[in-house]
Amino acid sequence: MGDTLGFSCKGVPDNKERAEMYKIAVIPGDGTGPEVVNEGLKVLEAAGKKFGFKYETKEFDFSGQRYLKTGKLVDDSDINELKKYSAIYLGAVGDPQVKPGIIETGVLLKLRFALDQYINLRPVKLYSPAFCPLKDKKAEDIDFVVVRENSEGLYKGMGEFKDKGTKDEVAIQISYNTRKGVERCIRYAFEYTRKRDKRKKLTLCGKTNVLTYAWDLWERTFNEVAKEYPDVTTDYAHVDATTMWFVKNPEWFDVIVTDNMFGDIITDLGAMVQGGMGIAAGGNINPDGVSMFEPIGGSAPKYTGKNVINPLAAICAAAMLLDNLGEAKADKAIEDAVIKIVSGKLNSLAAGKMGYSTTEIGDLVVKNL
Repeated sequence: MGDTLGFSCKGVPDNKERAEMYKIAVIPGDGTGPEVVNEGLKVLEAAGKKFGFKYETKEFDFSGQRYLKTGKLVDDSDINELKKYSAIYLGAVGDPQVKPGIIETGVLLKLRFALDQYINLRPVKLYSPAFCPLKDKKAEDIDFVVVRENSEGLYKGMGEFKDKGTKDEVAIQISYNTRKGVERCIRYAFEYTRKRDKRKKLTLCGKTNVLTYAWDLWERTFNEVAKEYPDVTTDYAHVDATTMWFVKNPEWFDVIVTDNMFGDIITDLGAMVQGGMGIAAGGNINPDGVSMFEPIGGSAPKYTGKNVINPLAAICAAAMLLDNLGEAKADKAIEDAVIKIVSGKLNSLAAGKMGYSTTEIGDLVVKNL
């Protein structure tokens, strides 16, 4: 949060003027999604009153239960309507009554691809050393951001079976990478590193020694774009080494750029390093269109309706959403409130162990704005 967005894919500052009325599409989703979204909206309302911005929301039911009743997920008419919104606020997707992959593909991936949200932005920031699983790490040691390509790679869904169901079966999954897609992600990462203005170091995370086609393209593009940013220090790390250093030396990292699959993997490790899924938020970014913000922990169906799930990740996602809209003061105030609560109020960041209920934590954030 804080310094997350505010520039286009070419790095030109947006200097967004406050809209008369922001339009926010709300997708509560499945499991505990509606519960954490309610707390995020509670904080959003309080921030609006405090900082003087106006917004309206509309709820979209793209849930597993709706799919079970109607067979519908996200269609083209939904996409066309969502394109008219300022931002999208998502709770979670995933219902145990629906075969894995259906909702994830039909909602989350459909929205990312159709709205060209080609950046997944994941701040990894430690708010309290008390909840860090790493020994002797302080808050200043864990403060980095992963820029993940969000629309290509293995998640493109390209591939085929040969001789399916036989002893000679072959399953082919294609990692699809284009120069355009790779370059716009890398360029965004360089601009982000410059704007973040901390260590001004950008690490390319890949697997050049094995994945010799895709990562040849990534490495060549990275090195070519780097020439335009002499003020940004660059380095490279294999993805396996990156996971090791996340645990051993997280203070080495400032901004990391990587592909869709590796980004998905290392950001979950990043969430654990910063204290767990209960605090991890992310953005699916189209710098020139509609972006979507969410907690990354999933729907956690076993906790549904118990008022024990941690809503802080969803609240942090709401703060990222506000920063994306140009409401930087509101974003900062929410983050400061979350830091105060995490460092001084909670027994744990895990569901049911926090010392407070879901709704009470939402109230605490409002109180501390």
